[in-house]
Amino acid sequence: MALSNSQYDAIMREYGKQQMENQHSQEARKKEIYQKVPAVKELEAEIAERSVACARKLLEGNQEAIYELREKLADLKEQKALLIKAAGYSDDYLELHYRCKDCRDTGWVDGHKCHCFLRAQMKLLYAQSNLERVLEQENFDHLTFQYYDNSQIIPEIGMTNADYMRRVVKSCMEFAQNFDSHQDNLLFTGSTGVGKTFLTNCIARKLMDTYHSVIYFSASDLFEVFSRNKFDYDQAEEMKDTYRYILDCDLLIIDDLGTELNNSFTSSQLFYCINERMNMNRSTIISTNLSLTQLRDSYTDRVTSRIMRYRIIPLYGRDIRLLKR
Repeated sequence: MALSNSQYDAIMREYGKQQMENQHSQEARKKEIYQKVPAVKELEAEIAERSVACARKLLEGNQEAIYELREKLADLKEQKALLIKAAGYSDDYLELHYRCKDCRDTGWVDGHKCHCFLRAQMKLLYAQSNLERVLEQENFDHLTFQYYDNSQIIPEIGMTNADYMRRVVKSCMEFAQNFDSHQDNLLFTGSTGVGKTFLTNCIARKLMDTYHSVIYFSASDLFEVFSRNKFDYDQAEEMKDTYRYILDCDLLIIDDLGTELNNSFTSSQLFYCINERMNMNRSTIISTNLSLTQLRDSYTDRVTSRIMRYRIIPLYGRDIRLLKR
């Protein structure tokens, strides 16, 4: 997940472009206001003149004059605000407008990368990784039901697997469509090759297309990040960013839970991760080959109690990859 110098520079160039765009937009708004309300330009000139005088008096140590100047400045600014409002504009119309108000389009807040920088970082890394190519094929537009049986009723669900999968896919599409208005977590269960990863990729692609931050980890890779964050004291800043982003991203996908080496450390870290994301109303999708009983046997009560709050979607059928051959 580390950024190279060129990748970092590419992101910062985008922030530079955004800052220039902000300034150009502000100048255009000023020009518009000056044409419609010329008195605003005159007030701004007087405010600038008074501000310079105030600074001069401050250097001279003349406190009495400073108080008078400040009162006059406040009066001029109030007149300006009233004129702008009377013309039908918002109070901040002449101010700089930012795409991200938290960092003011600098990418940094209090010496740390802003959430918008982390999103840009992950988007860039995805664009240069194999995952983007995977999502070009594994998405709702390429989904087909031809490999799901439509002849036999599955007793557990009372319908054919093809009909059931149509219902599941509809639910997954609604999950993506309602993502901003309805926080939810999904647990896909089922044997190898029944479509768990494909469905999570479909959801990921849909959300990434709408500029949501999505991060995907296999269970083993996820716990590797947790381990390095905990025990590698010389870790790079990018690894710390990755750990933070696992907790903060809009959607976290944990694939193949149960394939990792399970111990007290992994259980405690998994609990912290899913519990923290629940508390922050961040959505998580987990896929696993384990049954619900096996999940309860493999993880602590605290972990399973959280996972059992997810919307559980069991998948059935034969290994699709074998059928395609």
